[in-house]
Amino acid sequence: MSTSAPLPVIPRSPDGAPLPTGDAPGTWTPTPGPARPRSLCTDCGISRSSDPGRCGRACQFINPRYDELETRAHGRPRDPSRPDELHFGPFRRMVRARMEEPLEGAQWTGITTSIGARLLSTGAVDAVLTMGRDPDDRWAPRPMLVTEPEGMVAARGMKMGYAPLLSLLEPALEQGWTRLAVIGIPCQVHALRALEEELGLEALWVVGTPCSDNTTTARFHDFLARLSDRPQEIEYLEFRADYRVEIRFEDGETREIPFLDLPISDLPSDFFPLTCRTCVDYTNALADVTVGYMGGQGDQWLIVRNERGEALLELLGEDIHLEAPGSSGRRAGPVKGFLKNLERASGGLPTRRMPRWLRPLVSRLMPVVGPSGLEFARARLEMKALETVTVLRNEEPRRMRRMIPPHVWKLAEPYGLGPEPKEIP
Repeated sequence: MSTSAPLPVIPRSPDGAPLPTGDAPGTWTPTPGPARPRSLCTDCGISRSSDPGRCGRACQFINPRYDELETRAHGRPRDPSRPDELHFGPFRRMVRARMEEPLEGAQWTGITTSIGARLLSTGAVDAVLTMGRDPDDRWAPRPMLVTEPEGMVAARGMKMGYAPLLSLLEPALEQGWTRLAVIGIPCQVHALRALEEELGLEALWVVGTPCSDNTTTARFHDFLARLSDRPQEIEYLEFRADYRVEIRFEDGETREIPFLDLPISDLPSDFFPLTCRTCVDYTNALADVTVGYMGGQGDQWLIVRNERGEALLELLGEDIHLEAPGSSGRRAGPVKGFLKNLERASGGLPTRRMPRWLRPLVSRLMPVVGPSGLEFARARLEMKALETVTVLRNEEPRRMRRMIPPHVWKLAEPYGLGPEPKEIP
């Protein structure tokens, strides 16, 4: 375990401050203001605030500032000479982790939920900004402020779609809450870090989850309908590191679908928006700790990035099991195959699909011989780098110079993709 100092015990809310309630006990769900539509917008919530002009200096797609914000959050930018920082961003250590007693209803074992609850129960924060569910749609995310540990129960599980999480910053500050935790995806965390110094917070703890291929909730329902003839009964879906998607139904039935059998090639070309196809921050490099699955080999994968991240992990004490992450297989072959399909698609040709008779054999072999653990995560990051370069060249070449940071070009370089003079940052 880390030897960093434990979190201070401080009041959860100022004296006399009202404690609003929401749909679930210990939560508050204020209604966000109207969105100001912008190109390449994932609706992080800043455009819905009292000063939507801040998007121009906060958005990772308008004004990405990775080196600057990594230095501000972690004391230094990523160091290419340190193993894996080129891929995953600055970090102190990476671990494979699971809660000793999994939380009922959690997407994995409840690590993120438990961190939020411990921050509240120790009095380290006044509120946690996170995602709950829309009461009318189990898959639709709904931003909420959690003010009591019990309220974190409402944040469990996967949601799919855009949600203006940062629109709740102003309601929180209006309550006098200046000690906050934020659980968010990369585009939300980038904007949060860009604006952090002007928020006037006494304390900020950031738990990040990886994200890459988001879509609207309505489109996600279309995807579920391609997986099952009773999509309305699906209550759980997870992309796993063993090259399978697990889905669970309300009646307890469970199905595992190999990646090769997913109807990805049947989806419309705009199913994933340009923002998500060109996002270069899959690992949420500006969070204090990133909690994901790619490098977990069946458990979760934690990237502890700074002293605050160590303190967040310490909150879980002996209730969390930690071990060194594993790594096996070789990523070059799958990444090269991914690039060939990208090049075909950008040239207007159909994406190659494996013959149906061969898929069962390859699906059995992939978990055995394919990249696993950290090698799986490295492969996914390199695929995202290649996708960013290829998609922007095809659809928005004028944006390449600003949107692609140097470390992404270094990930793409071994596969023959380098910047042209007009594309150099």
